[in-house]
Amino acid sequence: MENQTKNWRKQFIPLILGQSISLIGSSAVQFALMWWLASQTNSGTVLSIAGLFAFLPQLIIGPFAGVWVDRMDKKKVIITADLFTGLVALLLSLSIVITEAQIKLILLSLFLRAVASVFHTPAIQAIVPTLVPADELVEANSWNQFLQSGAYMLGPVIGAVLYSIAPLWVILLTDTLGAIIACSIIGRIKIKKITVSGESSTYFKELQLGFKEFVQNKNILKATIIGVCVMFFYLPLSSLFPLMTTNHFHLSALFGGVIEVVYAFGMLLGAVVIGKLNKKQNKLKQSIYGLIGISIVTVLSGVTASSLIGFWLFALFSFLMGGFGNQFSIPFTAYIQEEIAAEKLGRFFSFYGSIMSIAMPAGLLLAGPMTDLLGINSWFLIAGICSLVISIIGYFSIK
Repeated sequence: MENQTKNWRKQFIPLILGQSISLIGSSAVQFALMWWLASQTNSGTVLSIAGLFAFLPQLIIGPFAGVWVDRMDKKKVIITADLFTGLVALLLSLSIVITEAQIKLILLSLFLRAVASVFHTPAIQAIVPTLVPADELVEANSWNQFLQSGAYMLGPVIGAVLYSIAPLWVILLTDTLGAIIACSIIGRIKIKKITVSGESSTYFKELQLGFKEFVQNKNILKATIIGVCVMFFYLPLSSLFPLMTTNHFHLSALFGGVIEVVYAFGMLLGAVVIGKLNKKQNKLKQSIYGLIGISIVTVLSGVTASSLIGFWLFALFSFLMGGFGNQFSIPFTAYIQEEIAAEKLGRFFSFYGSIMSIAMPAGLLLAGPMTDLLGINSWFLIAGICSLVISIIGYFSIK
């Protein structure tokens, strides 16, 4: 244990560096695909459908994926998921070269990329406690979020620049390249295999055990319910960001890239600050503070004027939104990793991810039509007010 405490960074940092490199390519591609859909259709409903395709796999496959991840070599799961995502990007690129960009193929690619993520995310989260001492989990998760935020910041910049100078099929290849680099890095890392007790149990039995772990921890259950209710209003906004730039501010893709960058920069700085906080503070209360902050800046985003000054105010609010998002996720993830046994984390995080993912498709079903009906800025305002009310209720319900 002492050796693990001293040397955990030597294994952990290369792991998250490799994944961040892959994420740069993925976020560049995601930005380009969403912007192409926004510019071609100018419809909140189409962007909502795209977001729906990107989140349905977590809802449908997520609980089963967690059981499989707990049973499998997590290193192989991560590598397979990365390579599959790169292959999807490559095939979509080839289809565009052969014919032309088609909405139905782009939606399919978003769905398949999300399928890979369903396995990739719980595998990464389950590996972390095997590399990192329990008292260093907040710092480790902060480092992870820091590098991911940097990737989310660089990815849209690359995507926006390439979108203005290169065809879509070229941009897609950045995802393939990033996946190859990430897999070559993680392939060199030694990761301890976790033995799962009761190997003869069925998948459905293990699903039942994962659900039992979830409902037995009342604090996690309460915080998750609050988070789902807030994310119902908040998460769909990320799919609608391009419409704020095009419809409300009447600006180009480069300005859309600015919003993505400042949002990611807020996440990056938020991760640094949270990593320096007192590790003995109430992690669940810290998470609720994040939800309250998200809600306030969403309200402010909804009342910005449709001018250049209004755009830069929206950029500031997006920066704060990113920071407050990590204020919710980092302490809560660390709390879960402390409370749940390592051999059960894969199924637990998949269960948690599936429950949280309900918010995105359900919210999109409302957000898309309401955006087309009321306007994108009006929906930001309504979503922020509803989120704020829920967050305040949640603050007083968590001990």
